[in-house]
Amino acid sequence: MRIAVLAYTFYDSDSRVMRYAEALAERGDHVDVFALNAGLSPKYEVMRGVNLFRIQQRDLNERHKYSYLFRLMRFFFKSMLVLTRKHISKPYDLVHVHSVPDFEVFATLLPKLRGARVILDIHDIVPEFYASKFNKPYNSMVYKTLINVERVSAMFANHVIISNHLWRDLLLSRSVSNQKCSVVLNYPDQSIFFKRAEKVENSKVVMIYPGSLNFHQGLDIAIRAFSKIKPSVPNAEFHIFGEGQERPALLKLINDLGIGNNIRLRNSISLFEVADVMRHCQIGVVPKRNDPFGGQAFSTKILEFMCVGVPVIAAATNIDKHYFNDAVVRFFEPENEKDLANAMLELIQNPGLRDTLAITASKFVEDFTWGKRKHEYLDLVDRLVNRR
Repeated sequence: MRIAVLAYTFYDSDSRVMRYAEALAERGDHVDVFALNAGLSPKYEVMRGVNLFRIQQRDLNERHKYSYLFRLMRFFFKSMLVLTRKHISKPYDLVHVHSVPDFEVFATLLPKLRGARVILDIHDIVPEFYASKFNKPYNSMVYKTLINVERVSAMFANHVIISNHLWRDLLLSRSVSNQKCSVVLNYPDQSIFFKRAEKVENSKVVMIYPGSLNFHQGLDIAIRAFSKIKPSVPNAEFHIFGEGQERPALLKLINDLGIGNNIRLRNSISLFEVADVMRHCQIGVVPKRNDPFGGQAFSTKILEFMCVGVPVIAAATNIDKHYFNDAVVRFFEPENEKDLANAMLELIQNPGLRDTLAITASKFVEDFTWGKRKHEYLDLVDRLVNRR
């Protein structure tokens, strides 16, 4: 089977896109991925059996909606042109389109007209993502327009994948039918995320956050919480890995609080490097806001931490309370920096509690791994193509 993947993302660090593509390649399918380039990476390379074409540069620095839209549109036209040329040369059986944005699905117009099946995979539900990213009201004209774009994009696709059950309920209420929509969680890949063979002894207690630096992720809350406990735990450090529009504000906040020696704001790293960093830390922190977007955006970082045996402090958002409980995650009240500070202090000073949480979470996550769940996606692909 010949399969194309369109994704406005950095393939090297996007675990969801990577897992799909590698699962198809492992079973013998030909897979071409068209994605972004973060820097000096080659425009084409083969990664673990997947043909990766980096067709556009991108910096994660959009602070205005128009610059963000311009880059999305540029990728849309580039990907449509490249995909069309390759399909004419040698047709694809299926095209898997990853959103954001939803309208990227229309880049598959010619392959779809010539018989290819199309999957629209919604990582982040776009109207709520837009409102959160640019601080826009949910009754604005743009928000309503994005709902209409979501609806027609779902109609165009042969099938829609959504990344969690709360968002599936929302999609069913406004854009897609039950028979045409499936949930595929962002399951961790245990070939990448696994427990270290030996426990690393470290005089420091290192907490980490790896991911995007957007407002809904709540990194400013975590930084202020850490500043409250710093005098009590001088051996603790907080390492943040990522890129995003909030980086300048976060750097300023760290500087203003005078905690630059204990908080390290580092660049984004590859998925494999993230796994290694996780295995050498003591605590994972996921401090999301519980707004209409962040409160329903599932964070695969929690499952990845569980796979490597690291206890997690997480905001008690709607989505995380849906999937987890207090036995596997140390919850704190969302956007409450004092409560987060208490959670940090408790886990830093109590190694026994860290071990208990890690053991319980390791058992919990056994049913939430890509190895056990990838057949759901592969069966869907086969049904769509065979139904043609």
